Amino acid sequence: MIKKLIFPTLMSCYMALLMTGLITYINTGFGDGFGWRWLQAFLIAWPIAGLLVLLGGQRIRALSEHIAARLK
Repeated sequence: MIKKLIFPTLMSCYMALLMTGLITYINTGFGDGFGWRWLQAFLIAWPIAGLLVLLGGQRIRALSEHIAARLK
């Protein structure tokens, strides 16, 4: 069971960290408080991303394999 949670946890952390950092920079720049704003956005986004990966990850993987098979 725990092995099935490692990939979604790492993937959602990776995606949330990069996306919130980029979006925070685009919206507010690197001014004072950037790190705090980024952390706040990340702490909101990561649990949501994790839940979405857990709920839809297998379906998205199956869909991508189906599409890739048709492109061969």
